[in-house]
Amino acid sequence: MTEYDTESQVTDAQHAALRLANVDEETRDAALESIADAIRDHEAEVREANATDVEAAEAMLERGEYTQALVDRLKLDDAKLDSIAEMVESVAEREDPLGETLAARELDEDLELYKVAVPIGVVGTIFESRPDALVQIAALALKSGNAVILKGGSEASESNRVLYELIREATAELPDGWVQLIEAHEEVDALLEMDDKVDLLMPRGSSEFVSYIQNNTQIPVLGHTEGVCHVYVDEAADLEQAEEIAFDAKVQYPAVCNAVETLLVDDSVAETFLPAIVERYEAAGVELRGDEATREIVDVGEATDDDWDSEYGDLELSIKVVSDVYEAVEHVNAHGSKHTESIVTENADTAELFMTGIDAASVFHNASTRFADGYRYGLGAEVGISTGKIHARGPVGLAGLTTYKYYLEGDGQLVATYAGDDARAFTHEAFDGEWTPGRLADE
Repeated sequence: MTEYDTESQVTDAQHAALRLANVDEETRDAALESIADAIRDHEAEVREANATDVEAAEAMLERGEYTQALVDRLKLDDAKLDSIAEMVESVAEREDPLGETLAARELDEDLELYKVAVPIGVVGTIFESRPDALVQIAALALKSGNAVILKGGSEASESNRVLYELIREATAELPDGWVQLIEAHEEVDALLEMDDKVDLLMPRGSSEFVSYIQNNTQIPVLGHTEGVCHVYVDEAADLEQAEEIAFDAKVQYPAVCNAVETLLVDDSVAETFLPAIVERYEAAGVELRGDEATREIVDVGEATDDDWDSEYGDLELSIKVVSDVYEAVEHVNAHGSKHTESIVTENADTAELFMTGIDAASVFHNASTRFADGYRYGLGAEVGISTGKIHARGPVGLAGLTTYKYYLEGDGQLVATYAGDDARAFTHEAFDGEWTPGRLADE
């Protein structure tokens, strides 16, 4: 990979962003198709690089420095690479997020105001061990017309380098510098100071890591923090359904941020529900911890105060018995990470109380927390899941990578006409219409 200093890379990205914003959808989609083809054509090269990363990570795992979940997220096999290529193609198939007229208002006759979706500009991303995240983020940035600075974890450095080079070479027809890769911690520190060139930072990691980024930059930060997610089994739950949901939410893929970490069970159904789900969890290798009420019913380890705030990212789960939905809501709001929460109940009023009372980006009724995902939401893919509230929340797809401009189309109007004793009145009437340059002049 060609070496550049960070300031030059970011400056190149800034210049590229201005040009990329005017690249038509057909060209952007063709570039995405080229990325998908490049990944398929170079699978062996990617796997070889990934094997180097995995070998080093497994050595760290043996020394107790890495978790099994991290190693699992790191691995790329043929099926995973094919799914990555399909993801890129799915992004290309999405509707163009740029140029959409979000609102139109007539200020007066022949004076029309349009609110139109445009790229954010230069987006910086700092993400964890999953090398597929690099491709996903780059694809979404390209489709939405943004230049992107990519910083992956050192544990995936070989995989990231190969994937980055494939993307860069496959998109050689696009403005040079639209995608950049940085690797060293000092490069991140330099990036944080470039608030005059970088428009948005999207860190993915622990709360401590995201807080560090937020506290050390003036660039707006869209944080993707850990997922301390809950499933609450209500007294009115269909217990067979609850068992399936609770099992899927933990076991289907425990290494991801939308996997459940704490199971809450109403005390009126705990004695019926817990033995069966605990037996099933243990058969799947889940290490269980419970509060005192749970341990009076089933033989599991003791949950500590720290467990309620833990994202295990592995086959581990804490269980707590609660008196009612109000205690469940209180516990979730006290210990959750505002990511994804779920209630299992046949009582619509209880479901409403839980769903409206929880402060989280996604709240589900009778569904696994694992559905919190950009692809499953129909967004094509995601750059992360925002647990904040501004400017995007939940899975952040193409729409979360756009902002807007106001375009005003007039015919020589002056503000002086609308001021003073004989001021002309504004009409301020909304209408259905798409912005096209010079529309009034063409009429």
